[in-house]
Amino acid sequence: MNDVPPEDQDPFTSLLRGGGGADGAMRSAGSDSGTGAPDGDKPLSRREARSRAAAADDDRGVDRDDAGHADGVPPHVLLGTATSEQPTVAPDRSARRASSRGGDRPPREKSGRRGVVGTIITLLVVAGLVASGFYVWNTFEPQIRSVMGWEEPNDFEGAGSGEVLVTIADGETGSDVADTLASSGVTKTAEAFYELLLAQDEDVVFQPGVYSLAQGMSAQSALDALQDPASKIERTATIREGITGPTIIAELSAATEIPVADFEAAIADPTVYGVPESAVSIEGWLFPATYTFDPGLTAEQVVQTLVDRTIASLDSAQVPVEDRERVLTIASIIQREARLPDDFYKVSRVIQNRLDEGMRLEMDSTAQYGVDEATGSVWSSAEALDSENPWNTYQREGLPIGPISSPGDVAIDAAMHPADGSWLFFVTVNLNTGETVFSNTVSEHDAAVAQLRAWCADNPDSGC
Repeated sequence: MNDVPPEDQDPFTSLLRGGGGADGAMRSAGSDSGTGAPDGDKPLSRREARSRAAAADDDRGVDRDDAGHADGVPPHVLLGTATSEQPTVAPDRSARRASSRGGDRPPREKSGRRGVVGTIITLLVVAGLVASGFYVWNTFEPQIRSVMGWEEPNDFEGAGSGEVLVTIADGETGSDVADTLASSGVTKTAEAFYELLLAQDEDVVFQPGVYSLAQGMSAQSALDALQDPASKIERTATIREGITGPTIIAELSAATEIPVADFEAAIADPTVYGVPESAVSIEGWLFPATYTFDPGLTAEQVVQTLVDRTIASLDSAQVPVEDRERVLTIASIIQREARLPDDFYKVSRVIQNRLDEGMRLEMDSTAQYGVDEATGSVWSSAEALDSENPWNTYQREGLPIGPISSPGDVAIDAAMHPADGSWLFFVTVNLNTGETVFSNTVSEHDAAVAQLRAWCADNPDSGC
């Protein structure tokens, strides 16, 4: 044991060992009472140590709550630690409360870093929960809505409003139509319309075309509209057989509401549509038929449709590509000259026989076309019969320089397959019925012409 001189001992140590304080202010209770309490190196009990420490505090005027900060009191006394030579004195409760409040204890250096780490961990946990929530919602939204009763209706109500043009293409299925309606904003979902189709007792058939519908229609309203012919927008043009290009352009313009000028510009170069370079114009290549055009088409698209139909007819009649213009020219004459379908093939034979014989065709229809007299009259004007008219087959040998009208399927087929016969002449003797007389000789033909003149005399307003 190391002895510490009395002058080097602090008051508490001196007190614990039974000695006097440095200033004589702290004395043992035994000395004051004269009881002869033990002194020297005899250790004190804890109770005696605490009692004497409290008495010393009272003498010095030190608050017990601040006892841990009294000058000269060793830390091991306050903390309850002691060496082998010193008894352990536990701090009283007031000292512990002071310690818990902080007192003069140095700040804990790691508390700031621990707060930051805790905040980061909290944010990461929250972010993970949010991400998980998004994933679950995006993956299982329909199931969640179904379980929670949050399902939104997949169909609109009512007939909708505004106007939407919807095109139903040829060959589209019910599923295709459902997708088109939904993507156009007509129905809310494709499923609503398709499920309605499946619920029908009979298969629903959609006619190709453009329909005027509304936005926000119920599936039932949309189906009803598609089955209503009044909802279908039709741009219908009926091109008659035997009419000429300018008349066809005018009728196409009226039907499609595309300006005539657009069509005139579109036909300036016929070769872009597949017409041979040998063609002098697009005449004869605009096939006569009834067409239904979708709104929004261009003049070029319309013209291409008619030319494609002509090519299809030529191919059906097995016309070689290099003979297309020639066959169309013959067919166009047949279309203008013959009145009855059965006579188409006979007129074709007359044309072929005269060409084979080296005879001029002498067809009024060709001469009239050259001077824009294609009015249907059987008699040609002096202007039409002028030798300068390149279409005048009274003056020129062989075929005219191009078609004179738009021939139909029968005329094209007749041009390729003339009837058997030796006829060189023909004349229609009744313009109302189309009765036509075919002859082999000039005298027979003259007799037929006289018959026509007699009929015209009786029917002056019938095209004579």
